[in-house]
Amino acid sequence: MQENNHNDTVGRIVKALSGYYFVVPEGQETNGSFTPIQCRARGIFKKRGESPLVGDRVRYGTTENGEGTVDAILPRSSELVRPQVANIDLAVLVFSVTEPTLNLQLLDKFLVHIEHAGIPTALCLSKADLAEEGPDSEEAQIAMDAVKRIYEPLGYAVYTTSSRQNGGIESLRDRLQGHLAVFAGQSGVGKSSLLNALVPGLELETSAISNRLGRGKHTTRHVELIQVGGGFVADTPGFSQLDFVELGIEELGSCFKEMRELAGSCKFRGCTHIHEPECAVRDALAEGKIESTRYEHYKLFMAEMKEKKRRY
Repeated sequence: MQENNHNDTVGRIVKALSGYYFVVPEGQETNGSFTPIQCRARGIFKKRGESPLVGDRVRYGTTENGEGTVDAILPRSSELVRPQVANIDLAVLVFSVTEPTLNLQLLDKFLVHIEHAGIPTALCLSKADLAEEGPDSEEAQIAMDAVKRIYEPLGYAVYTTSSRQNGGIESLRDRLQGHLAVFAGQSGVGKSSLLNALVPGLELETSAISNRLGRGKHTTRHVELIQVGGGFVADTPGFSQLDFVELGIEELGSCFKEMRELAGSCKFRGCTHIHEPECAVRDALAEGKIESTRYEHYKLFMAEMKEKKRRY
């Protein structure tokens, strides 16, 4: 039962800023000329300890002054802790082939988090033009080849893009249609440049890499949905601090696709794939059917989780 007497409409929150939620009516999302309605959330959410998120489908009503109130949050299909965004149905992990150097351990860490959230993932290798020219072209080419060799067989689509040369932008844009996607990856990999290439005229602020630190400044300050044709992308603050314990990941093995598929064949249920006998994962590793870097990262993450647990 609604406690309000104004008409409720269903819409989607495309931006949250300073206590306001900007809502676009359902069906108008892809009409680029539509101005979102600025809404406040009703007090009832605070009482329940709930909070509307960007990406939420909500019921809202408009008030006399043209503003509105968010009255109800509709059920979510997914919810990410960091960045805080709801109903994402595609994650695009953006890693640059160089500048900053491609770090497979960090890539696997992001994948663990996204697999844990149960969201389908595509990989995007940005700055691909640097693999053809530039001082690190050889290193960049090796990194690109490694990602394709390791992750494509696991079922992750790999898109190579160059915002500068507009390379690969079209096929990535096609992949985004009809989805509510999130671009994730460490700062400085060119997420903003990529969005600018995908949406001509967007002109998001981009930051040059600080050479001294080898990391980009965080250019994105709040979560906002950016329309890309018939899809949306959540432009989120670059985040590189990923904490397994905070996310409550118990079953680390299930966040590695290849281990999840093999776990049923291990002798022991709840096998950690590290020291147990007759472990299907370690057998596959010995036979070269599992990529050794992935397994090394898995062991590393397990140790990190144990260490954190001891400290908590």
